[in-house]
Amino acid sequence: MMRYQDLNSRLLAHINTLRAVIAGLTLMLLLLGYAWHAARSDIRIHIPPDLRSGAVVQADDIAPAHVYAFAAYIFQQLNHWDSDGETDYGQQIFRMAAYLTPDFREYLSNDLAIRGKRGELAGRVRSIQPVAGRGYEERRVELIDPHTWLVWLDFTIQETVRGMDVKQVRIRYPLTVVRYDIDPELNPWGLALSGFAGDGPKRIDALDKSEASHE
Repeated sequence: MMRYQDLNSRLLAHINTLRAVIAGLTLMLLLLGYAWHAARSDIRIHIPPDLRSGAVVQADDIAPAHVYAFAAYIFQQLNHWDSDGETDYGQQIFRMAAYLTPDFREYLSNDLAIRGKRGELAGRVRSIQPVAGRGYEERRVELIDPHTWLVWLDFTIQETVRGMDVKQVRIRYPLTVVRYDIDPELNPWGLALSGFAGDGPKRIDALDKSEASHE
């Protein structure tokens, strides 16, 4: 009888051990399922423009060259008025909305309204190009914090009305770029223009004269 009870106790202990193992495996499967469900389905990888020396790339690690390229491309799109600034400017703001912070969209919309009231947009065609010899350099991108950059863009603005030149000026634009958590389908860069920094845009000719006077 004692032998039977001892065998029965060992069987019960073994069954309890198996139950604990099964419970542990079930919990592990549940945790793995949750982790798989919560895991990001996509990541952003920013490939350096020069890979001749190789590169170690981490997810969401953004190089200054990418920040500059983003700012330059989006800003050029905003300022490209193909046929009539009165309609093109607003359309470009709407088209680039996913690449602009809400505050900067509001600023541009107000700028659109003010220019429209002044009659500065009707029939106006605008083109914008980088100033020759003033393209990307590392010093043109300043890291403010891990999520914010200051980018200096030097562009030539040319405007015509009914085929007549009305403006051609070189301007330096200090733009703030921020990380932007948004649907990658809408904005694959994960960045947005946040507005003008400091005193805002300035004519390059005036800046050159100011720098020369301090030499």
